[in-house]
Amino acid sequence: MTTRRRFLALSGAAITMPAVLRNAFADTTWPTAKPIRMICPFGAGSTVDVLARLVTDPLSQALGQSVVVENRGGAGGMIGSAVVARSEPDGYTLLANAAAHTAVPAAHPNVSYDPAKDFAGIAMIGVVPNVIVIAPSKGIKTVKELVERAKDGQMTFASAGVGSATHWAAERFRLSAGFKATHVPFRGGPAALTEVATGRVDFMAIGTGSGLPFIIDKRLIPLAVTTQKRSLALPEVPTTLELGYANSEYTFWNGFLAPRQTPKPIVDRLHTEIGKIVNRADIKEKLAKQGVEPLSLSTAEFDALMTKEIAENLALAKAAGLKFN
Repeated sequence: MTTRRRFLALSGAAITMPAVLRNAFADTTWPTAKPIRMICPFGAGSTVDVLARLVTDPLSQALGQSVVVENRGGAGGMIGSAVVARSEPDGYTLLANAAAHTAVPAAHPNVSYDPAKDFAGIAMIGVVPNVIVIAPSKGIKTVKELVERAKDGQMTFASAGVGSATHWAAERFRLSAGFKATHVPFRGGPAALTEVATGRVDFMAIGTGSGLPFIIDKRLIPLAVTTQKRSLALPEVPTTLELGYANSEYTFWNGFLAPRQTPKPIVDRLHTEIGKIVNRADIKEKLAKQGVEPLSLSTAEFDALMTKEIAENLALAKAAGLKFN
């Protein structure tokens, strides 16, 4: 009888235990039960996709479990992000994303998930400068020339989707420069880049990881980067701030997130392993070739950054009267 009463008492405690604590003790087998899905909410070949794959291969080795990148592009990253927000917080479905994550509420007020409350920051990969590019056929070689040409309001600019980092970076520059232009969203950066390179769309702001091959092949001309300082990958290209466009900078971070209720031990393990990977000499070299610059944050700092950026983006969109939809 004593044993039965003890069993019932323990069972009752487990039922009333908060879900977060139950999850922490429920699966001691992680990550051995099944492969881990790393959802990339942008297309294959996008900056987010390229950087995620650089990290997930060594992460698979570190965890002793396959980490498979799954592209779920569309709607400026919202389709893939929603998949992760609705998934079980068991450490087997994660999100590779970028700064576009925190621009979603400003661009899409009716989004089905909360980018801060529904996600926990795991670890940063780093910061990727966005570079403003244009096709040689346009006959524009400087930002000043671009702004002058744009005064008639007929200019078009591409992005990887409404509310994506590429969209937000271009909007911030456009607002600072004081011209109107038509936004042409695509389902991912590669498609947008192709249209800009052919001249069918005038310009775009793209992460150096995706833009560099086009720049090296001289299919696109880099006009400026939208970071506070020059890019290590394009040191000869000025910043928009240098050129006098105040408040035009945009920090394009890339990192990994999990559903908010994912047990802390799992988040901490992932944070530690990813931190080791991005600090490896061989990975640093690969990231540098993609134009990635280091940004090391704790999980708490990552969460705080997302909350801060969401508030800033909402305020900017309201002040500028931006209508993304």
